[in-house]
Amino acid sequence: MIPFVRVLILSLLACLAVIGPSPLAAGASDWVEGYRSRVRLIAGGTEARERWAAVEIVLDPGFKTYWRNPGESGLPPSFDWSRSMNVEAVDLLWPTPARLEDGGGVSYGYFGGVIFPVRVTPRNPDKPARLALTIDYGVCKDICIPAQADLSLDLAVEADGSSSALIRQACARVPRAHGLGAEGDLSILDVTPVSDGGKSQVRVSVRTPAGTTPRLFAEGPDGWCLAASEAMTPTATGAAVAQGTFLVEVDPPPDGATRAVPLRLTLVAGDRAIETSASLDASRLPR
Repeated sequence: MIPFVRVLILSLLACLAVIGPSPLAAGASDWVEGYRSRVRLIAGGTEARERWAAVEIVLDPGFKTYWRNPGESGLPPSFDWSRSMNVEAVDLLWPTPARLEDGGGVSYGYFGGVIFPVRVTPRNPDKPARLALTIDYGVCKDICIPAQADLSLDLAVEADGSSSALIRQACARVPRAHGLGAEGDLSILDVTPVSDGGKSQVRVSVRTPAGTTPRLFAEGPDGWCLAASEAMTPTATGAAVAQGTFLVEVDPPPDGATRAVPLRLTLVAGDRAIETSASLDASRLPR
């Protein structure tokens, strides 16, 4: 029995020597533990001058963290890349959030965790780059607790791309850019200021695939508080597409608001999402 066990152990060790460490572990920073959470950096593949990475946050069951616009409550995450080396630019992408409702009101974020894809442009593409991140984020259940982590990860000139599939999956959840009024079965058609009982509102007309339950997220400049209605009001339905409207409450318009206020609108239907930039004539909003 003992010789057999020795042979088995030696065979397992030989297999491990061939396999080596898991690709994901080799292409990732150590986990940093936070309140009811942990966070790390993941290395992805290389495309032309750009290298891909990601920030992964894992939360305990029942806990959430927030989107760039947290809604009525919550702490949006912040990312400080200033300690990075041989990095010219860092473009962090935001996966589509969920609409969350609790005692604190309506918020936008992620249950269980999230992976933020990161597109990195090195100053010198012929040399390795070092990502160094300080991240501040909120972890919430009944109350919101701030968490912070310092992370670093080297990105090789020729990355093995072993984590690329994971990052591609996260990229698939990032809304794609789509022009106002552009063609397609998922589109934001028009943005119009309206008044209802003295409330300042914006009517957003949309086109969505039939049979889906669309959601809209609205963002404005700093100081603007925008809240989109939970459900779309249908105006026309066909075999393939439906049209309808969302109402976005502006509560209240900031003093001194002028024409051409920029809005960023995210429309989600099923597993697809688009992001559209629009301009709002704020002078038409009631005061």
